[in-house]
Amino acid sequence: MKFKVDKSQGYLVLMIGKTMKKSMFKVVAVTAFIWAVIAPVTSVHADDNAAADPNTYELLNLFGDVLERVRADYVEAPTDKELIEAAISGMLSSLDPHSSYMNADSFGEMQVQTKGEFGGLGIEVTMENGLVKVVSPIDDTPAFRAGLQAGDLISHLDGEAVMGLTLSDAVDRMRGKVGEDITLTVLRLDEEPFDVVVTRDIIKIQSVRSHLEGDIGYIRITSFSQQADIGVKRALEKFEEEVGDELAGIVLDLRNNPGGLLDQAITVSDIFLSKGEIVSTRGKNPDESQRFNSRTGDLTNGLPVVILVNGGSASASEIVAGALQDHGRAVVLGTQSFGKGSVQTIIPLGLHGAMRLTTSLYYTPSGRSIQAKGIVPDILVEQATLENVSTSHGRREADLRGALENGNGAAPDSEDDTTKDAEADKDSAPQDYQLQRALDLLHGVSLFSAMSE
Repeated sequence: MKFKVDKSQGYLVLMIGKTMKKSMFKVVAVTAFIWAVIAPVTSVHADDNAAADPNTYELLNLFGDVLERVRADYVEAPTDKELIEAAISGMLSSLDPHSSYMNADSFGEMQVQTKGEFGGLGIEVTMENGLVKVVSPIDDTPAFRAGLQAGDLISHLDGEAVMGLTLSDAVDRMRGKVGEDITLTVLRLDEEPFDVVVTRDIIKIQSVRSHLEGDIGYIRITSFSQQADIGVKRALEKFEEEVGDELAGIVLDLRNNPGGLLDQAITVSDIFLSKGEIVSTRGKNPDESQRFNSRTGDLTNGLPVVILVNGGSASASEIVAGALQDHGRAVVLGTQSFGKGSVQTIIPLGLHGAMRLTTSLYYTPSGRSIQAKGIVPDILVEQATLENVSTSHGRREADLRGALENGNGAAPDSEDDTTKDAEADKDSAPQDYQLQRALDLLHGVSLFSAMSE
């Protein structure tokens, strides 16, 4: 099979040899399918195509030769659809970890996911060195409860190596019927590989959760799915009802938030800003750059804000943190974020699904690119836990042989006291160290402001 280019007419002419006449109809159908997929995408930049390397057409001939040879001689009988979709998937995944092809089923699942409910394990993933990398587990999902962490690498799925799979293929294998188990082989820094069994479930994302920490409002955004901005506004209204003017500040927790919808990142940022740029996108064509600005007043009336981030904070999370950091509207506390600062455009392909293509990069208001760098916190605080340290096991005066009584009639400490101390230690739950530092910071700011008045 050969492709001949008729440049005057702008279409491909299929050259078919005598030995291939019997498969003429099928080959023409396949070629038409290829052209139908390519045409809508390339027509956007017609001038670029006109200046394309002449070798491009020779390579198209090569593609046709390989396609027909596989169809004719491969030991099994793959369908034309499988071959073409695999070729498109390989082309896109070779560009970067986030460009990919979605068939009609995958495209439908993606649309459900952005609405906040989908089936699976509950992790946001990407590819790194041929392995699946966990960007972050989603709160209260099977993966979260199984103990998966941001930065974990998954090398095997039910004992089968991930190496060689595309990200889309790996994600498809992790999905399955609700209630079924899947065994993930996990590589974690400074640890031996270990297996984690995760039970698939319907993932329902409550994207915003909130409560009061004394006089400080705590807002946790787990993902920027639809209506995340509404959830934040409702949280602020609840704080107003409960403490009113006594509210001393806001902690916005974006840790392990893998991102989501750009418009939600913009509207959430807008809640805390009264003016100025939120984020800009810049692509191949300078004329297609976009800037998104704040449009409404600061709904928190200038209350101090601390944003918590870590290595699992990505994409939309980094947009919010970067915008509020650049405007001096919030102090960013925690560890450096993931660094996913590229924009993927979903391009529908009719009945054949859609393609996810990286088309531009995100920049914070000060012009910083988020890609591969992330957001560096203003205050670096590694995660740890605060626990009460029991001193009941140390030797004291009362433990010494022949120790005198205290003279007030009280007996030396008994084993009952030691037991009570141990029970108290057992009942006290470890505290979130990063959150405690954020609360301390806001209390300090509130105290300073009160002293300045």
